[in-house]
Amino acid sequence: MVASGLDILLRNTESFRNRNIGLIVNQTSVTSELTYSWNILKEKGLHLRRIFSPEHGIFATEQDQISVTYQPELDCEVVSLYGNTAESLLPDTALLDNLDLIFFDIQDVGSRYYTYVNTLALFMEAVSGRDIEIMVLDRPNPLGGTIIEGPMLDPAFRSFVGIFPVPVRHAMTAGELAYFYRDINKLDINLSVIAMDGWTRSMLFPETGLPWIPPSPNMPTFSTAEVYPGMCLFEGLNVSEGRGTTTPFQLSGAPFINPRDLADHCSGYGLKGVLFRPVWFKPTFHKFCGEIIGGIWLQVTDHSSFRSFATGVAITAALNEMYPQDLKFLQGVYEFNNTIPAFDLLTGSGHIRSMILEGCDADSIINSWQSDETGFAEIKRDFHLYN
Repeated sequence: MVASGLDILLRNTESFRNRNIGLIVNQTSVTSELTYSWNILKEKGLHLRRIFSPEHGIFATEQDQISVTYQPELDCEVVSLYGNTAESLLPDTALLDNLDLIFFDIQDVGSRYYTYVNTLALFMEAVSGRDIEIMVLDRPNPLGGTIIEGPMLDPAFRSFVGIFPVPVRHAMTAGELAYFYRDINKLDINLSVIAMDGWTRSMLFPETGLPWIPPSPNMPTFSTAEVYPGMCLFEGLNVSEGRGTTTPFQLSGAPFINPRDLADHCSGYGLKGVLFRPVWFKPTFHKFCGEIIGGIWLQVTDHSSFRSFATGVAITAALNEMYPQDLKFLQGVYEFNNTIPAFDLLTGSGHIRSMILEGCDADSIINSWQSDETGFAEIKRDFHLYN
C-alpha cells in the first residue's frame, strides 16, 4: 500500500516539536488508520496554532461556491480560506505572524480546476518573502502521473479555477505542482515536500490501496474524479453536471435533451474508452431541481484510453450542433469572476468555445491542444518526484 506524506512524517516528528505550526487541511488529511492529522500531530506533542480550511470547509459541508462561515469546533483555531470575496482566498497576514511552518495535506483530484491546490498556490504567494516554511505532505494524483490532457491556461484567464499554467489534466502531485509553481513564479519561500512511499506514476487511485475519502461534496468516488476533468465544463453551461444526484459528473442533462439522440450522436465520435448511456434523472438541488430531465451517463470502459476532457468538449460540441437554440454558455459570477464566461475560465481561454460556436468538428477541436500536451510533458519532467 502507498504511504502518504503524512504517514511518512509521523515516523519521526521530533524535529518539529519546537515549531509553531499551521495546517492547510480538510477531512482527507488522515493517516492510513483514518486518524485526522490535527489529532495525531497533537498527540505527538506538536504545537498546532491554527488550521486553514479550503473551499467547502474542513469537513466539506458546503456546496461549490458557497462561503464557508461555520466551522465545527476543534481543539485548535480554524480559519476559512473561502468566503464571499476574492480577498478571502488569501490568509490575513496577522494570522501568519506567529507561525513558522505550514503543513499542506489535502487530497487533490488531478484537474487544474480543482481548487485545493489553487489554495496552496495562493498561500505560497502570501508567504513569499516571509520566514515561514511550507511543507507539502504529498498524496497520490488519483488519475496517475502519465496522461496529460487539455490546453494550457492562458494567463489572461487566470482565476480561482485556473492558477497553475498547466493543462487541465496535469498528471502531477500536489508536491510536484508546488515546486513547479515556486520556480516559475520565482517565489521567495522555504518549500519542501514529504514524498510518498510506494507511489508510481502509472498508478490510478484504486491501485494505491488507500481508502477513497470524498474530498468535496460532489466527488464521492474515484469514478467521479475520472470523468471530472471533462464534465466539470458543464458548470459553464445551462446543462446539469449531475449535482443534486448521487452520481455527479457521471450524469449530465437538461430539459431540452433527447437522451437517445444525444447518446447516439456522441457514440458516433468514436471516442475511446467510454460508452454513453441514455438516461432520465431528477436533481434534488442545483440546476433543474425537482425536474425530470434527459441526458447521458458516462461509462468508462478503459482507463488507459479514456480522455475525459476531450469527451466533455465533444459532448458540448454535440449539444451545440443538436440544440443550437437551447444551449447557452453561462454568464455572470463564477468563482469571483464576473467578466469572463465560466466555460472559458475552465478551458483556460476563449478558443474552444469559439470553435464550438463556429461549428468546428470535434476532431479539429480536440487536435487544437495536442501541442500543449506535448510541450508540457517536457516541462513537467523537471519536477517529477516519482518514477
